[in-house]
Amino acid sequence: MANSAVEFYPKRGGGGAETNHAGDFGVTLEELRSLMELRGPEALQKIQDSFGDAEGLCQRLKSSTSDGLSDNPTDLEKRRQVFGQNFIPPKKPKTFLQLVWEALQDVTLIILEIAAIISLGLSFYQPPGHESCGKASGGAEDEGEAEAGWIEGAAILLSVICVVLVTAFNDWSKEKQFRGLQSRIELEQRFAVVRNGNVIQIPVAEMVVGDMAQVKYGDLLPADGVLIQGNDLKIDESALTGESDHVRKSADKDPMLLSGTHVMEGSGRMLVTAVGVNSQSGIIFTLLGAGEGEEEKKEKKGRSKKQDGAVAMEMQPLKSAEGGEVEEREKKKSNVPKKEKSVLQGKLTKLAVQIGKAGLVMSAITVIILVLYFVIETFVVEGQSWLPECTPIYVQYFVKFFIIGVTVLVVAVPEGLPLAVTISLAYSVKKMMKDNNLVRHLDACETMGNATAICSDKTGTLTTNRMTVVQSYINDQHFREIPDPSQINPNTLEKLVNGISVNCAYTSKIMPPDVEGGLPKQVGNKTECGLLGFLLDLKRDYAPVREQIPEEKLYKVYTFNSVRKSMSTVVQMPDGSFRLYSKGASEILLKKCSSILGANGEVRSFKPRDRDEMLKKVIEPMACEGLRTICIAYRDLPCDPEPDWENEAEIVTDLTCITVVGIEDPVRPEVPEAIRKCQKAGITVRMVTGDNINTARAIAAKCGIIQPGDDFLCLEGKEFNRRIRNEKGEIEQERIDKIWPKLRVLARSSPTDKHTLVKGIIDSTVLEQRQVVAVTGDGTNDGPALKKADVGFAMGIAGTDVAKEASDIILTDDNFSSIVKAVMWGRNVYDSISKFLQFQLTVNVVAVIVAFTGACITQDSPLKAVQMLWVNLIMDTFASLALATEPPTEALLLRKPYGRNNPLISLTMMKNILGHGVYQLVIIFSLLFVGEKIFDIDSGRNAPLHSPPSEHYTIIFNTFVLMQLFNEINARKIHGERNVFDGIFGNPIFCSIVLGTFGVQIVIVQFGGKPFSCAPLNMEQWLWCLFVGVGELLWGQVIATVPTSHLKCLKEAGHGPGTDEMTEDELAEDEEEIDHAERELRRGQILWFRGLNRIQTQMRVVKAFRSSLYDGIEKPASRNSIHNFMAHPEFLINDFIHNIPLIDDTDIDDESECPTDTSPLTVWRGGQSAACLWFLWTDLRR
Repeated sequence: MANSAVEFYPKRGGGGAETNHAGDFGVTLEELRSLMELRGPEALQKIQDSFGDAEGLCQRLKSSTSDGLSDNPTDLEKRRQVFGQNFIPPKKPKTFLQLVWEALQDVTLIILEIAAIISLGLSFYQPPGHESCGKASGGAEDEGEAEAGWIEGAAILLSVICVVLVTAFNDWSKEKQFRGLQSRIELEQRFAVVRNGNVIQIPVAEMVVGDMAQVKYGDLLPADGVLIQGNDLKIDESALTGESDHVRKSADKDPMLLSGTHVMEGSGRMLVTAVGVNSQSGIIFTLLGAGEGEEEKKEKKGRSKKQDGAVAMEMQPLKSAEGGEVEEREKKKSNVPKKEKSVLQGKLTKLAVQIGKAGLVMSAITVIILVLYFVIETFVVEGQSWLPECTPIYVQYFVKFFIIGVTVLVVAVPEGLPLAVTISLAYSVKKMMKDNNLVRHLDACETMGNATAICSDKTGTLTTNRMTVVQSYINDQHFREIPDPSQINPNTLEKLVNGISVNCAYTSKIMPPDVEGGLPKQVGNKTECGLLGFLLDLKRDYAPVREQIPEEKLYKVYTFNSVRKSMSTVVQMPDGSFRLYSKGASEILLKKCSSILGANGEVRSFKPRDRDEMLKKVIEPMACEGLRTICIAYRDLPCDPEPDWENEAEIVTDLTCITVVGIEDPVRPEVPEAIRKCQKAGITVRMVTGDNINTARAIAAKCGIIQPGDDFLCLEGKEFNRRIRNEKGEIEQERIDKIWPKLRVLARSSPTDKHTLVKGIIDSTVLEQRQVVAVTGDGTNDGPALKKADVGFAMGIAGTDVAKEASDIILTDDNFSSIVKAVMWGRNVYDSISKFLQFQLTVNVVAVIVAFTGACITQDSPLKAVQMLWVNLIMDTFASLALATEPPTEALLLRKPYGRNNPLISLTMMKNILGHGVYQLVIIFSLLFVGEKIFDIDSGRNAPLHSPPSEHYTIIFNTFVLMQLFNEINARKIHGERNVFDGIFGNPIFCSIVLGTFGVQIVIVQFGGKPFSCAPLNMEQWLWCLFVGVGELLWGQVIATVPTSHLKCLKEAGHGPGTDEMTEDELAEDEEEIDHAERELRRGQILWFRGLNRIQTQMRVVKAFRSSLYDGIEKPASRNSIHNFMAHPEFLINDFIHNIPLIDDTDIDDESECPTDTSPLTVWRGGQSAACLWFLWTDLRR
């Protein structure tokens, strides 16, 4: 035994230590690993053969079933050494050099480098009789100048290096941020374990073998273990086995619990037997890591999330361990688009393609014109013949033209766009953490800005989730406050105390307050804590009862779930008979009561007539005051014959009601204001709750969701289902469309109803804009609705792990007002991108026209290659940084959502772009053609190949840059506001970038010399350049005065992708084509369009976040958690519903087969955007 422990772990210290390890624990790592590979009866047999029973295994691991481990650090450390730690080592991040190498793969940069090297090489060549080469060699007479010919090539190389370093650094910082976000999410996950007899929450990474873990409904198991005691425990093991049925677990039939599986029902305690790489999902993960390269694995699994973990990747399940079929099926399904891209992404993609095509055409035309002009002038007009010794000189000219062409392309393509998106999202995500929004999928942040509807839970989100019993009905008396114990019959009081103490989860308890004078702390289920608090108010204590009947003595537990809406516990009485205690929603449980404890504690019959009277006189008045009503009842059962405990319907019936209590859960003070803001911002808030309709309506009125005099609907789940289904029980969209626009409260709803409502609103075509729906959820069963929604919010405190897995954003404070902050940030992202676009496109339009016209008229671009690269750097990288980090303002909530079909570039923006473009072009062309006369300097036009920089062209370059700088301030406003300086000092990044750029510009002009083709300017020239620059701000005011409505000729741009432009067959073909291209891409074929998007702060920066930005159209269902090797549990909602079909089956098929948006652009999936563009480009070429 000693040896086998040693084989697995490196030897530590001398031989003594080894024997100690094995000697300390009566079981080795290998034995535990082999045990965990068994299931059901085999596993039980193995435990009996090797350890006697689970208790024996527990003793061998030096643990206790009741007290767990001691908190002794040396013991915990030793366990980590022997049995491993509960984390999977992450993949190493890319080094800075690797990122530099990746940045160098950019095609445009490679073209520039090659052109620069050729130009560099040729500049050293002097032909023997260069006079004979005619005009082409003009200006090369001056020795000094000829020698300076190498500078331009060197400068281009240098600027390429700059660009690459900036890209790599951006990339590196993004990856760092991404890892930070991951580790934050990982630290969020904690788990309840027993140590020294106390239940404590510890981070998952700190769990060790031998820990006694408390598992409950909604948990994601972080380690393998053996069940010691369980109540009605059902596990969803589909993540590991691919089997979708829930597996019932019990200590005497199948006690094996596996990491990465989900607890769908019940509770229990398990002894941890394997952690980290030794657990079942850890083993699979290690096999995956060892089996294939990370890249391929990413492709195979079709995941867009980063495969790198960050610290302490807790155990998460993988897709089916059983084999490829499931995987294949999944893959086929996922080939058909299931959901549109995020709104912004669709619009940006379309815009980028349009601009890319235009830039490509412009640059090609520029090169062709330059070459033709040169050839015609030299060989036709001047009648030169091509001499072999002149070839290098001619080639040098062609190279120069080529460089100009590439530079036009470089400036035309707004490769700063993805960078701006990334920076804006990264910045928002970071800031949103402070606003209690933990964003798991980046694009959710931007989608939230377009939200038109929010379906919110009530408990804990709109209310404080601090439950207190404020009214009760006991012994035929309605107490409007907590009664004095003397007012209650002792017999009734005893049953009440026992019924509440035993029939509440033992994990729910009331702890003393953290601060003196504060409220007692509620731990566990809040409703149960409210009931336990009621006992304390009645001057009784639940602890002695629980000591007398510990959890393991509970005979049978029917745990709470969304179908039962009640919880029951059976205990054995001293005389051998049984007593069942039950608690649950009053109108449901009272239907099962046949008697009630009367005035003197005697049992009297309770007929339907009595029940109706009680509903009217007790339950409805309580509910109308916003109280939640809970009934507590009991039933005595004989021991002979023993009842059939599996037949729940027979057991939980014929009950005797003890009491009905009214529990208050006050509305959070900040919620009404938050809901008012939402309504102002054009967002409809709906409440979806499991509470009864009167309580729900009362709370909705307090929150401001419904207002007196409004035309609204409040429905119960049953009525909702009746209205939306046809005679066959199938859901019909037309029926939902009649209901949802007015629906404000859905009460007594099941998770299925929530899913149906969300799906109905999203699929609706009643309004011309498709609705963008956000949903909040905390329970395991909310998973389907959270996934279906455009943005799913899970509760950070009350939420189960399953809900968090299915969500996009986690609310760390469970508070509705944090959702409003998310809306504000989302709108801010959208506006930031629009600001950047307005600025960037002005630069692009002007630079391209100047370079193009200049080249055609003067055979040389007024802006040189290196200058263009500098303009591109400030206009792309720096501007995206400056404009993407504008903080949000409350004013963002005063307008309606933009909507999915609204163009990215509005008419106002188009007016600004064209208006400023005209101003800049007029100034630059004036300077180009009459500038030498204005300033009385030498003309820079028609200069020979290696002539020195002219003041004339330097003034053009300087004016151009200064105009952009001042226009950057104009770009801060996109809705035609006049005060462009409003809040400018609230953004230090913006101020420092503008001032920094200005400083660098001065240095470049005064000291840039030959590399930047700049001649130093005097004070007067500088002042004129500045004056023209400031003119931008004044011109901006003029443009703002022109009413947009009068400019009928303007056209918006950047609409969302169209719908229904493609049949499914075409789609499938396209998919295959793209997959093929993706393989080509993997084999290193560099794609043109990736090249187009030059200083690609683009793909690479985005790669750090590729997760969400470029994963194209996946339905949230296919979106992975940030723990990427985690598959989602298959939610089989049907398991929860007995009578009504939940969603008709066709509905589920439709989900997988019918694309909701089949435009060609929508076909893109993560990593395939480049491939797709390749096809667009080949089409273009044809």
